[in-house]
This record gives sequence, C-alpha cells and structure tokens, in this order.
Amino acid sequence: MTSFQKEQIHRMRSAGMGYAKIAASLGISENTIKSYCRRNNLGGIMAASQPAQRDDEKETWAFCQNCGQPLKQRPGVKPRKFCSDACRAAWWKNHPDKVAKKAIYQLECAGCQKPFASYGNQHRKYCSHACYIKERFGNHQAGGDRQL
Repeated sequence: MTSFQKEQIHRMRSAGMGYAKIAASLGISENTIKSYCRRNNLGGIMAASQPAQRDDEKETWAFCQNCGQPLKQRPGVKPRKFCSDACRAAWWKNHPDKVAKKAIYQLECAGCQKPFASYGNQHRKYCSHACYIKERFGNHQAGGDRQL
C-alpha cells in the first residue's frame, strides 16, 4: 500500500465512506482496508462523522488502479479506471490473472482432431501452424515430390 493510498483512506473515512467503497475506488481488498483502519483508529469514523447523505449528494471517488492518481469522472460516460493508456498497459502486464478474458472459445482442430482453446477468434480451424501445414500440404517433403 502506497503512502498516497494511505492518505486517500484517511480522507475517505473522514468523509464518511465505507470500507467497500474505499476498497473499490482504490483497487485494494476490503479486508486490507478494514485492517488498516483498525490499526490506525479509523474504524468508527464513518458512524460518528456525519449524518447519512442522500444518493444524489454522494461524491464519487475514483483513483487510477495502477498509480493511485485521482481521476475525473464525466457524468453519463463509463467510469475510468486508469489515468492513461500507459497505466492501463502496466496494470494489465502486472496483473494478467485479473484481466477478464471473455472471448475464449473451445474448438476442435481440423488436422489432429484434438480440442484447443482460441482467444478472440471463434473461426480458427487448426491448433497450430504445424497442423495447418500438415493438413494443407500433406506429408510431402520440401523436395521435388509435389506435382502442380
């Protein structure tokens, strides 16, 4: 947890935000936020700070998931998660397990009839280039065996 994130937790708890909203906006586990708040006497701030706000009065907090910089959100537009393309690419590179890959297709190779997974292309026919070459050209050697 960076010092910037710690400052943001202090500020958000003082403003009356709950653990879940702080965790979502900073991209940190909710349990990590709870533990940090308990260790730093921020556990009861939300209840004692101010009366509950109406939904239309609530301020939205958003921070870059990679560097923690504050983000400006525009109403009516999908919420931003990163401050720049460089931060987005860096986060994806460091967290490959968290990237939601929705376009994984389970197919059967037309050459060897073995099942394989294809990411992003549901029209693939072969599991590898070797299967394609074998199916396309048969078992001919690279010599002069082929007739055109």
